[in-house]
Amino acid sequence: MTRPTTTWPLVVGVDGSDGSQRAVDWAADEAARHGLPLRLVYASLWEHYEAGAFGEREHQAERRLAEHIVAAAAERAARRAPGVKIDTDVVPEEPADALLREAGHAFAVVTGTRGHGALTELLLGSVGRTVADHAEGPVIVVRGDRAGLAGTHARILLGAGEPGTAADAVRFAFHEAEARKCTLDVVRAWHCPVYESAEFPAPSEDPSRARERQAAATLDALLQDAIAEHPRVRVRRATVRGSARRTLLRRSAAADLVVIGACRSTGPFGPGFGHAGHALLRHAACPVAVVPHRR
Repeated sequence: MTRPTTTWPLVVGVDGSDGSQRAVDWAADEAARHGLPLRLVYASLWEHYEAGAFGEREHQAERRLAEHIVAAAAERAARRAPGVKIDTDVVPEEPADALLREAGHAFAVVTGTRGHGALTELLLGSVGRTVADHAEGPVIVVRGDRAGLAGTHARILLGAGEPGTAADAVRFAFHEAEARKCTLDVVRAWHCPVYESAEFPAPSEDPSRARERQAAATLDALLQDAIAEHPRVRVRRATVRGSARRTLLRRSAAADLVVIGACRSTGPFGPGFGHAGHALLRHAACPVAVVPHRR
């Protein structure tokens, strides 16, 4: 699915937390980089619950708090990126539902994480996880160490999926690398099956060499069109034997953004990006962009 690059806003979910503030900072830089408007959204069901339970005075206090949070976020973004157009909204809706709705007409939706270090695994948050799992457009979870958040590595990392389902992620990664004028590292992990099957018949040559060659051919097919469309982007491709999860997590330490694709179909680990994607959302050393493929 081709998405607009200049007319749709970059949407950020804000709630006043430290993770939300990091997301606002990152999104302000990203909006300035791409020439995008920035939309800051605070969502809560307090309008439905608080007024009936506690009365009009408490209801108004909650409303003022919400407006203060988005106003503070807008002021923070404006200081960081003075030329970016900023819009704010307070909506009486579940946060995940509001961001999923926004994703249908956004360049991307940006969310933060909660916690630090090892705690981040437990504190990704249900909102960020739900939006990354189900949004129809790109979702960027802002996390990682200081260097990854600051974008000092001058590298984007793309985890290469299958050519039939990864085209949107490839386009997103190339567009990002071109906007940042940085190198795009594209990695495809591969392994040798432990047994023969109809899908993995015994090769006539050395199995490792055959699988590595197959992975390289898949990369060529995946990148061919994008390289032609973005000739200024420096591309480094690699095929790595082993786990995609471990490979991408390790390489995220030298990246400013990891881009992975997702197929919007149900599965045991949610829609479409399995162990590797969920591990990145919890442990990557830089922000993670989940870009869905729409059938």
